[in-house]
Amino acid sequence: MQYKQLGKRGPVVSTIGFGAWAIGGMNWGKTDDEISLRALNEAIDQGVTLIDTADVYGFGHSEELIAQIIKERGKDNIIIATKAGNDFYFASEEDDEGYGPIRQNYKKEYLIFAAEQSLKRLGVDALDILQLHSPDLDKLEQDEPWEALEQLKKDGKILHAGLSIQSFKETEQAHLLDLHHDLIDSIQVRYNLLEREAEKVLFPKALQYGIGVIVRIPLLFGFLTGKFDRNTRFTEDDHRKMNLSPEKLEDYLNKLDKVRPLFEKFPDQSMAQVSLRFCISHPACQTAIPGAKTPQQVRENCSASDLGPIPRDLIPEI
Repeated sequence: MQYKQLGKRGPVVSTIGFGAWAIGGMNWGKTDDEISLRALNEAIDQGVTLIDTADVYGFGHSEELIAQIIKERGKDNIIIATKAGNDFYFASEEDDEGYGPIRQNYKKEYLIFAAEQSLKRLGVDALDILQLHSPDLDKLEQDEPWEALEQLKKDGKILHAGLSIQSFKETEQAHLLDLHHDLIDSIQVRYNLLEREAEKVLFPKALQYGIGVIVRIPLLFGFLTGKFDRNTRFTEDDHRKMNLSPEKLEDYLNKLDKVRPLFEKFPDQSMAQVSLRFCISHPACQTAIPGAKTPQQVRENCSASDLGPIPRDLIPEI
C-alpha cells in the first residue's frame, strides 16, 4: 500500500481507501453485516487508512459498523471521512422507522447537530474529515455551511473540512475553491476513466491551493470492473437501476471501446485494477475510495495501490 498526504493540510492517507456507502445496507441491494465487517477488517489488514462514509448511508448504519471496527481495533492509523447535509432526521408519519424523505439542509445549526450525531455513532472525540455532502450550488452560495465548518473546527469537533462536489458540477462549482480555499482542506469528486470533467478546471485549482482530492465512483458503480453488459438489470432496491439504466449502460459501453487500448497495455491486471490506477495517476488526486462489500473485492482494489500510478504518456487525452 502506498500513502500520500491529502493536500497541504490534510492527513496522510492510503492511495486506495474504503468507500462505505454500500455497507450501509441501503441502495446497493442485499448486504450482510458480518461480511461487511470482514471487508472492513480486510481493508485495514491490507493497509487502508482512509474510510469514507456519510451519516445518511443506511441512516447511520455505515457509521455504526465503522464504530465496531474502531472499538475492536482502535483508532490509530484510521482516518474517518464522513459527510453531512442530507437531512434524514425529520420523522414522517408514514415512516415506521421515524425517518422522513431525505432533504438537503445546510443551515449552520443543522450541520453542527449532524456532526454531533456522527461523533456519537462513531464513538470518537473528533471527526477527522467532515464533508458537505454534494449540496446544490445555491446552498453553497450561502454563508451558513461555511460558518458551520469554521465553528466545528474552532470547537475541535472536526479536524479537517471537506466539500463533496456535486456529480457533474465539477466546472460549475470549481469557483468555490477560490472563495473558500483557506477553509477547505479536501474535496471529493466524481472521477473515473469515462468521466473526466474534473481535469479541466477543478483539478488545476486544487493543485493551485494545495487542496486534497478524494476520488469517488472510481469504478463507475462497478461498471469498470467489466462485469456488466447490455443485458445487465438491477433490482428495485439498487440505486444503479436508475444510475446505470439500459440507456446509460449503452452509452458507457460505447465510451469504453475508446479507452479499451489502455486495458490491453496491462494484460495481467484486471479492469478494476487499471481503472483505479488511472484515478490515482493524476497529480491532483491523492486517493480513490472504491466501494466494497466483500473481502475479495477489497483485496483486488488494494492491489491497485501496490501497482502504483499509470505513466501519464500511456493515458489517452480527454
